[in-house]
Amino acid sequence: MSDLSDLYQEVILDHYKRPRNAKAPAGANREAEGYNPLCGDRLRVFVKLVDDVVEEIGFEGTGCAISQASVSVMTEALRGKTREEVQALFRRFQDLVTGEGEEPDLDELGELAAMSGVKEFPARVKCATLGWHTLLAALEKGSTVVSTE
Repeated sequence: MSDLSDLYQEVILDHYKRPRNAKAPAGANREAEGYNPLCGDRLRVFVKLVDDVVEEIGFEGTGCAISQASVSVMTEALRGKTREEVQALFRRFQDLVTGEGEEPDLDELGELAAMSGVKEFPARVKCATLGWHTLLAALEKGSTVVSTE
C-alpha cells in the first residue's frame, strides 16, 4: 500500500472512530434524514443556514465506516460555505468517488480526498455520498427523508 493510501485509510478510521460534529447544532433550521437500505446506513443531517451560508452543521446516525467517516469529513469541510459552494464541492466529491467527470484536485479537497479509494468499490459509493444527498435535501426543502434507492 502506498504512503498516500495509508494516510487516507488513517483519516477514514479516525473520522469513523472519532466523528466530528456528531450532534445537532443549536439553532439548526434545516434537517433531513437519509437511509441507505443496501448497507443499512441511517443518518440525520442538521444545518444552521444563515444568509445562505452554512453557519453550523452536524449529524446523528449509524452506519458503516465509509458512511460515518464521509459525513464527518463533510461536516468539517462545509462550515462557512455558501449553498452554491456546497453544491460545487459535492459535484467534485461525486466525481472523486465515482471516478467519473473531471479529475478533482486532491489538494483542494483536503480530507475529502481520503474517500478517493471508494471508486474502486462501486457498491460503496452510496455509503460515501449518503451524507451529501441528505445535506442537499435539507438545504433545498428544510426537512425531508432521502434514500439511496
